[in-house]
Amino acid sequence: MRARLSSFFVMFSAVFVFNLLSISTHAQVYEYVNEDGIKVLTSRKPDANKYTVTEHGCFGMCRTGINWHDTPLNHDAYASEVNAASAQYGVDKALVRAIMHAESWFETQALSHAGAQGLMQLMPATQTRFEVTDVYDPRQNIQAGTQYLAWLLTEFDQDIDRVIAAYNAGENAVKRYQGIPPFNETREYLRRVKILHSRYQLVP
Repeated sequence: MRARLSSFFVMFSAVFVFNLLSISTHAQVYEYVNEDGIKVLTSRKPDANKYTVTEHGCFGMCRTGINWHDTPLNHDAYASEVNAASAQYGVDKALVRAIMHAESWFETQALSHAGAQGLMQLMPATQTRFEVTDVYDPRQNIQAGTQYLAWLLTEFDQDIDRVIAAYNAGENAVKRYQGIPPFNETREYLRRVKILHSRYQLVP
């Protein structure tokens, strides 16, 4: 395990609440409902004789069954870093926060099955492109992710849909399909980020 990660749990009520746990770098995540009726995500395999366990191959994009219109937002995490990067690169901070929420749930040590890392899930090539020396440093990760968004906004003429899709599937895929790629993951990613973006925009 690279480092201790806090993660989230979801209460079966009208409100989603998140708990702390450790996520290992192999990105295998187990889901079960504990004795209190709380849905728990953990990298440690629970006792299958005690709980009904569901396995996920990743943490962020594999989460299903969440109502993105209602799930709690996080306006406070890394506020100074988000505000600074947003101002420096001219990117709407609500978009930065929506991307971060969808990508990592604000977990600095998040690592996807594809090798994307940190708060904004930067791929190694993106890290190199924007001269990231410590991908798990919140400031560097947010700066590079926001700089990439700024580049995408210019590349795709401020078309938010194509920008969001490119952040997930890569700019070349968007260019190749001349629009949103026909990938289920990308289309779902676009849907959830747009919902989160509009909600984050409601709070200055």
